[in-house]
Amino acid sequence: MRSRFPEQRVHRANQAPIRADRSCVVYWMIAARRIRFNFGLQRAAEWASRLGRPLVILEALRVDYPWASDRLHRFVLDGMADTLCRLKGRPVTYHADVERTPGASRGLLEAWGRLAAVVVTDEMPAFFLPRMIAAAARRLDVRLEAVDGNGLLPMAAIEGPQGTAVAFRRRWQRQIVSHLEQMPLPDPLEDLALPEPLPIPAGLAARWPALDADELEPQAGLLTCLPIDHSVGVSPTKGGAAAAEAALARFLGHRLARYAEARNRPDENAVSGLSPYLHFGHISAHEIFAETMRHVGWSPPDVAGSARGQREGWWGAGAAAEAFLDQLVTWRELAFHTCFHVEAPERYETLPGWARDTLARHAGDTRPRMYDLERFAAADTHDPLWNAAQRQLTSEGRIHGYLRMLWGKKIPEWSSEPREALEIMLELNDRYALDGRDPCSIAGITWVLGRYDRGWPERPIYGKIRSMSSEATARKVPVRRYLERYGPAVAAG
Repeated sequence: MRSRFPEQRVHRANQAPIRADRSCVVYWMIAARRIRFNFGLQRAAEWASRLGRPLVILEALRVDYPWASDRLHRFVLDGMADTLCRLKGRPVTYHADVERTPGASRGLLEAWGRLAAVVVTDEMPAFFLPRMIAAAARRLDVRLEAVDGNGLLPMAAIEGPQGTAVAFRRRWQRQIVSHLEQMPLPDPLEDLALPEPLPIPAGLAARWPALDADELEPQAGLLTCLPIDHSVGVSPTKGGAAAAEAALARFLGHRLARYAEARNRPDENAVSGLSPYLHFGHISAHEIFAETMRHVGWSPPDVAGSARGQREGWWGAGAAAEAFLDQLVTWRELAFHTCFHVEAPERYETLPGWARDTLARHAGDTRPRMYDLERFAAADTHDPLWNAAQRQLTSEGRIHGYLRMLWGKKIPEWSSEPREALEIMLELNDRYALDGRDPCSIAGITWVLGRYDRGWPERPIYGKIRSMSSEATARKVPVRRYLERYGPAVAAG
């Protein structure tokens, strides 16, 4: 039996009415690009069943979004191919649209909206998506709902931004169990009486033809004809829900057991590798949580800890799983809550006052070396470990998590002033990282400049901001194999 949909996750984006006499319900898939464990799709499917209207999934990909590149486009196209395959034989119309020229998809959502009784989309508090949803809400004459499926806790569940991880832990520990009772359905289309799929109307199909499976394959060469950045090449990491589920299975089967002690060691492959799939919505935090807890044999009644904000022991799931859950639940969802409650949190002005004050007092300190954006991007600094991290970013679209912190911490030291450092970090991360342009990216980069942290002993350049050095990092964790793998030969190759 299907449980009642958690209304706290639904945001009514406009005041237009339900148009029950129209021919379909549209799910505008913009962030949760998947079928499984998808609250937005579940909401749209339930509307379609309730109103007796066919369900349409519209997934469109623009060419003019910031940092559009072969890397980011290919990852999304992989996901579209998976979605098309998984919907085969299901009672759903799937319209996958990829712009060939800027603005070519303009009007597509409105065209479907004129046929829709209700339009449902994904709520995402970062990148250009909030502006896009707001613009669509103004243009549509039908009810538009934005559904928050981002985390185990709805973003609206906690009022106001939280300044530290421990404060956020205390808040979610008080209420998380009740939200675990309202998980999204693994298959939101199962056990629903949906009408026969609606063929894409001829006028829409002629102007905005839906891509077929062959066109979505890499060998079709679709990327080459698009006006996007071809200098940022395709990552060796394949996108899509199937690849995401395989990555989760590998992590649980081979890495989770040593995650707590090995995740910060670059020479050991103990990280999950799931952040790109979470970013593009190819897998949900709910599915990751459910599979992790199934793997360790956990069930909700085992939770016995009090809500003190403790990092370990609260779940009763073992050290390895709890270290992973702290990343998935505390740090990831803290980032989403910050973006939900703070307007444009990537702006320097939103950093904590103490951090801005101490950085301002040291803005004029002599820098030992200075690099501009081009030299940073080219991994052309004096520091072999920093260069290796940047090469991993440019070649693969990711940086090992621990070295990502070092990567960020050195940029303020080698930039003319803190605002410039923030701009450089955002540009490099958003241009190259598969998981860039995301609340977690914003949180990680602004953590470099003091967000979620406390004051440390004062020192030049950083003031009271926490600092890191490559020398100390190399003493603390093994990096020899990492340096060999991402040395200068990567750039030459």
